[in-house]
This record gives sequence, structure tokens and C-alpha cells, in this order.
Amino acid sequence: MKKQKEYHPSMQPYLDGQVILFDKPLKWTSFDIIKKVRYQTRIAKVGHAGTLDPLATGLLIVCTGKFTKQINDYMGMEKEYTGTITLGATTPTFDLESEPTNAISLENITEQKVLDATAAFTGAIMQMPPMHSAIKKDGQRLYYAARSGEVVEIDPRPVTIYEFEITNIELPVVHFRVRCSTGTYIRSLANDFGAALGVGGYLSSLRRTKIGSFTVDDAMQITAFEKHIATLKGETNTEL
Repeated sequence: MKKQKEYHPSMQPYLDGQVILFDKPLKWTSFDIIKKVRYQTRIAKVGHAGTLDPLATGLLIVCTGKFTKQINDYMGMEKEYTGTITLGATTPTFDLESEPTNAISLENITEQKVLDATAAFTGAIMQMPPMHSAIKKDGQRLYYAARSGEVVEIDPRPVTIYEFEITNIELPVVHFRVRCSTGTYIRSLANDFGAALGVGGYLSSLRRTKIGSFTVDDAMQITAFEKHIATLKGETNTEL
């Protein structure tokens, strides 16, 4: 029989079940947050409700104990994001995980054209997922095929964009806010938006601000979580 990891008595609430809202830092993976929670609490049953790419920041819902059973419910909730799309180039990954190429002049792009282009991406749409994504095709993650140069046929997927608001235009950078259904790839939205304008575009920054009624304003930084756990354990040294 596998031995249960030893944990501090003050960690019992995490063993029973907790929902923790994190503000994921830039360049951390979602699983980095999970590993940190497991390390700090010594609780093995920990999961998150929706991956954020390393170059994205913002709200990540982490569940422990019995609340891991609700992860799928949280994942199905609508999401809100803010971020920037840089026009005039494209990248293979649709974001800054790869280098921009195919530079195109923006001399014919006006603010009104940018504003008008959002209409085609509002409501129920069919969206092509990025090749550099964790979606499986024939049992293989797409990003593995993309990295090896393999061409894989994928089908567009139905998603819903409830709101697509341009909040500021500083060409080549366009600031936006999007409220969308689960399964929406904002990277794909950025790529498709640039294509619709005829100049290309890629996602240059992204922040998840809401999941359902949960908001990033109520989320904690990972350092605050470390200090909280240290306080519960009665430790004076918070450099864990």
C-alpha cells in the first residue's frame, strides 16, 4: 500500500478541499503553480481549471481535495481576457513563443478598419486551433507534430465570442478585451484578426481576468500563498 505523504496538521483544509485563485506570473506554466501548491501543502490531490500559456498571466483556478471533482464545471465557464495583438507580421505559434515573420506594411490600416473587423469575430464562429497546442489528433498532441514539421489536418471548432472590444489602438499594437466560451484560443483569434485585415497579426500579450464569476482581482500572487502557508505552519522563515 502506498504510504500517504506526511503533511502538517494545519494543511487539513487543503486535504479536505480548497479552491484557490492565483494570479499566474509571466513565464510560469500552469503546472508550475500546481507543483508549488503540492510542495507547500504536501497534498497530492491538486489540479487546475484551465491552462494558461507561459506567456499569459492572470486568473488560474486551483482545486485541492474534494474540490478537484468540480474542475470540469469551472473549465466550462465563460472566460474574459485582455491583451494586445500586434499587426503587420505573423508567427508560427500565433504568439511570441516564436519569432515574427512575413512583415507587411500597415499604411492602409485605419482605426476604423480595426474596429470594423471585430464584427466578423463576434457571436458563434468556427475557429481553427493553433498547430502549437495541446489538442490531441490520433492520440498525439498537436505541438509534438508541429515541432517535428509534420503536417496534420485539423478541423475548425465551434466557439462563441460574446464580446470583442478594442480598448486602444497604438499601431501596430491593438489592445482588446474578449469575453468568450470555453475552448476559445485567443492566439487563433489574434492570427485570424490579422488575416482579416490583410496584414497578419499575432498575440503579443494576454491576461485572463475572469472565469465565470471568479475574478483576478480576488486572486493571490504565489509569494502571498507561500507566506500564508508558512504562517499556518507557524514558521517564521517565509523564504520557502
